[in-house]
Amino acid sequence: MGDCPLRVVIVEDSRDAAETLRDLLELFGCAVQVAHTGPAGVILARQATPDVVLCDIGLPGMDGYQVAQALRSSPETAGARLIALSGYAGKEDRQRARDAGFDVHLAKPVDPERLRGILRERPGTTGRV
Repeated sequence: MGDCPLRVVIVEDSRDAAETLRDLLELFGCAVQVAHTGPAGVILARQATPDVVLCDIGLPGMDGYQVAQALRSSPETAGARLIALSGYAGKEDRQRARDAGFDVHLAKPVDPERLRGILRERPGTTGRV
């Protein structure tokens, strides 16, 4: 089942949700690291230089939009694929995610097969959010 050669950072304050995502991504074959606050996620991503960052929007310390902006402005993470995770998936929510620098916006709960499909795509082939 593991066909994901990607390095992934998850930034999610819900420990249960983070562990579920970690388990799923590890089943896909990804190398996964987790942070539980916005600032910790930025630090971890800059150190880990991931291919993909899955980031919750509602985070303590700094929200997911601020995390995306920080990652886009950092040379270590500017090229990472940023995927927003949110309980809100309206047009305005997707636009705000796009404006912050996210490539993809996924509504929670995340559909495992949709996530797997997104991870398999080459960056730049899905357009933005």
